Amino acid sequence: MQLNYIFMLFLGWKVFFHPFYISLTEIRYNPENQSLEIAQKIFWDDLEVALTKIYETKVDFLNPSNSDALEEMVKSYILEKNEIMVNGQKLNLDYLGFEIEEEAVWFYMEALKVPSPNNVQIRNEVLIEHFEGQQNIVNFYKEQKPKSLILYKGKEMGTLNF
Repeated sequence: MQLNYIFMLFLGWKVFFHPFYISLTEIRYNPENQSLEIAQKIFWDDLEVALTKIYETKVDFLNPSNSDALEEMVKSYILEKNEIMVNGQKLNLDYLGFEIEEEAVWFYMEALKVPSPNNVQIRNEVLIEHFEGQQNIVNFYKEQKPKSLILYKGKEMGTLNF
């Protein structure tokens, strides 16, 4: 019995110190505007590591040395790593901006002139090349009925049917 407690204590500490890498994307279809409203939540410290490697310059979300340069890096990265196709048509995603919330950053995008989705293909490669075990959770809402995907290395794209 005492050995079980020691094992559980050891396992608990190992889990506590083992980092996890995850992002969350919420996509909502707005039938009135025929648009997709997209919010993507990423841990800013992980994104700083990735952007620093890509652009070979120090990136700091909390105290940026050049806010405009940070905005351009982020915009380019986010649009490159995300793709959505609705009913076989690739959508043009417009980057709207970001806001910091504690240890994460919310990025906002939209797509206009989107027909009612019957089939949606989503590619999300955010941070996958930089962190082993990165998982990108995608929730797509149509008429308040969500469908979800978990995307990761080797499965960067998924399909939802409505």
